[in-house]
Amino acid sequence: MSPSSKITGVDGASLSACIVNIAERGDREAFARLFSHFAPRVKSYLMRLGAVPEAAEELAQETLLTVWRRAAAFDPTRAAASTWIFTIARNLRIDLSRREARGVPADDPSQHDSGPAAPDDALSSVEDEDRISRALATLPKEQAQVVALAFFADKPHSEIARDLGLPLGTVKSRLRLAMSRLRGALAERRP
Repeated sequence: MSPSSKITGVDGASLSACIVNIAERGDREAFARLFSHFAPRVKSYLMRLGAVPEAAEELAQETLLTVWRRAAAFDPTRAAASTWIFTIARNLRIDLSRREARGVPADDPSQHDSGPAAPDDALSSVEDEDRISRALATLPKEQAQVVALAFFADKPHSEIARDLGLPLGTVKSRLRLAMSRLRGALAERRP
């Protein structure tokens, strides 16, 4: 009996076996089974949490990609496959809500589409990116690493702490110090 033949059903044990097979062998067939089983369920769950259908679809896909990438972190003795997957979905939804909350206010006039950007606006954007890159380069390695994980990899603080083997307070402290340095560096360099 091949390892994938024991995952023909959709009971909890077979779903857990799919994740284990993905972790151990990068089993694409097991991933396809998980995807077809969970994608519609995760999308419905996210819509019940308030996500619009398009966002729910994207978050469902991101959830299952996270399952593929992090399958080795799954412990069938600690949680059922469905619990683990829906927790990932919930956390991604929370992260999206936080990003949206940090975004531009709804009544910001810059959010109204007024056609293509003017050339000087495009140049200003490139200059801003360059200023930010130079400011990031001034950060100590430890702070730059935490900023990259938090803002470019879009990881929550607890995941950064776990990945780097640091206490959560240290991650938050490094981020706070980095943001303070970045604000200072950007303020100094503003023309």
